[in-house]
Amino acid sequence: MTARRLKAAVVDLDGTMVDTLDDFTASLNGMLAELGARPISREEVIGYIGKGSEHLVRTVLSARFSAEETDARFAHALDRYQAHYAEVNGRHTELYPDVEPGLAALAQAGVKLACVTNKPHRFAVALLEKYGLAGYFSVVLGGDSVTRKKPDPLPMLTACEAMGVAPSEAVAIGDSENDALAGRAAGMATLTVPYGYNHGKAIQTINSDGIVATLLEAARFIANPVSGSGATLNR
Repeated sequence: MTARRLKAAVVDLDGTMVDTLDDFTASLNGMLAELGARPISREEVIGYIGKGSEHLVRTVLSARFSAEETDARFAHALDRYQAHYAEVNGRHTELYPDVEPGLAALAQAGVKLACVTNKPHRFAVALLEKYGLAGYFSVVLGGDSVTRKKPDPLPMLTACEAMGVAPSEAVAIGDSENDALAGRAAGMATLTVPYGYNHGKAIQTINSDGIVATLLEAARFIANPVSGSGATLNR
């Protein structure tokens, strides 16, 4: 990351601010039980999440049904998955360490904040409100807020426009390759946290500008990009 003044941060939700793996697993198993299909494990879910509900449901179905059956069942399965998720959203989640202090530090430093996630907007807002984080964000975009999801840069560009900053003045913070790809394609700096999902792949495979242990470390690094805060820089 170049030593420039960053005015905004676009922060991912699942795997970056909150651990929602057990919510995903419970909702998918509710859906699969209705379909009479074998249940899914937490380990299998890790490899699928991060690209939106539609991709998640289709991938889970494809591992259990033929292509024709998957297509035939998809619309109903997606509807049932979202119904189950609405019931459990936030029930099994945990806030990752130093998330709230990190957001507070960014806000105190005058950094504008947006949350951009591939999760449906209504579920994202509910989670942010549950953990008292909604007030930090002037912009919240879900996977259904714009016409394309991450790794497409459109959500990131939309968030920057809404905050009134150029992409070159913003940093994307997330746990997966999708976040880094979307941020980089939008012309933003990128930082990665090491504790999320990343589709089951090693965090070192992500081409970002650096790895930060927590959002609080990210805040310190953004405030002082010259000396940093112990962040592991990739380049």
